Amino acid sequence: MDTKVERGGAVDGRRAMDHKELLAEAVRMAAESVERGWGGPFGAVIARDGEIIARGQNRVLLTGDPTAHGEVEAIRKAVQVLNPEAPSIPEDHQDESTLAYVERPEGSPDPLPRRARMLMGCTIYTSGAPCPMCMSAIYWSRIDAVYYSCDVEATRKIGFDDAFQYEDFARPPDQRRIHLEQLHPELGAVVYQAWLDKPDHHAY
Repeated sequence: MDTKVERGGAVDGRRAMDHKELLAEAVRMAAESVERGWGGPFGAVIARDGEIIARGQNRVLLTGDPTAHGEVEAIRKAVQVLNPEAPSIPEDHQDESTLAYVERPEGSPDPLPRRARMLMGCTIYTSGAPCPMCMSAIYWSRIDAVYYSCDVEATRKIGFDDAFQYEDFARPPDQRRIHLEQLHPELGAVVYQAWLDKPDHHAY
């Protein structure tokens, strides 16, 4: 539990927002998306020590981009806020900000000793439980915790049912709804080896 958020403590002289305030802001972003016809009722905010660093909202109808979900939009904005040189970070600056290395946590099954920290130390608040795509993005971002208002069942009742995706992932590749087949592994193996052979490749 992020005690600074829970208790509403001060951050750099400012009062840290509590869970309800942060969720309310995520819901406000969702409401704006609905009112403006940008997308579904989904908004998100990313906070660190009770202070919002980025906001996102569903913009699928505005952009035609099926990945323009609130959580993904918030993650992209948070990265820009925390990386002043984003969206193009020079190689000699990769050890800074969200790409700075952190050691593998004790007991982690990760085969690598360290990886880029990404959004460790941050939490995300959403109007609804994240879909599988957004949850994957949250894992990749290494966000510490997710807090949501409406659960999966409430989301299903308004026409957004993601349960089938979780079920499909559990099936063998040849039994999934979308055709999935490996072809010519020798082609991809070349670039995989190039990555391994690059002495300064940055593990993320």
